[in-house]
Amino acid sequence: MRELILGGARSGKSRLAEERALASGLHVIYIATAQAFDGEMARRIAKHRAQRPPQWQVVEEAFELATALRRHAASDVCLLVDCLTLWLSNLIIADEASSQTDTGSEVSYPRLQPATQDLIDVLPLLPGRQILVSNEVGCGIVPINALARLFTDEQGRLNQRVAAVCEQVTLLAAGLPLVLKSPPSTMASR
Repeated sequence: MRELILGGARSGKSRLAEERALASGLHVIYIATAQAFDGEMARRIAKHRAQRPPQWQVVEEAFELATALRRHAASDVCLLVDCLTLWLSNLIIADEASSQTDTGSEVSYPRLQPATQDLIDVLPLLPGRQILVSNEVGCGIVPINALARLFTDEQGRLNQRVAAVCEQVTLLAAGLPLVLKSPPSTMASR
């Protein structure tokens, strides 16, 4: 089963994802997408590391998420991806940095579409359980600059596409889960 857990900053989405991974009874592989570009982010990453159960395997993958999922998925494994938002940011920032020009020409994002399509293509094929964490960024104001607007648009598109291939989607607000989509109950299928 695949589950997408969405929410705003500090909504409790990572905590819920970790609780569900523990409750799965499967071997947990935590796929971390964050990169420490500054001291504050390094401290956040260290705090997350310290809170994880020591038996969990951790894979750090900032760019090739679909490849990591293919490599580690198994029927007895729960893959926890935290988070799609940072992964998307990594792709956009890498493309932004690699395509800067002095001529002021438009920036292209060649990694973005193939990487997100690869993720959408691989998710339905994976054995075992997958829990994906992502930020819901569409509830705020329209960002003031082009890069922030691009990110908001792409995050919304990615969340929609991932939600479409997941059996369960849960939105967190103030630490409270709201199930947006769930698998049909076994009672309903009888």
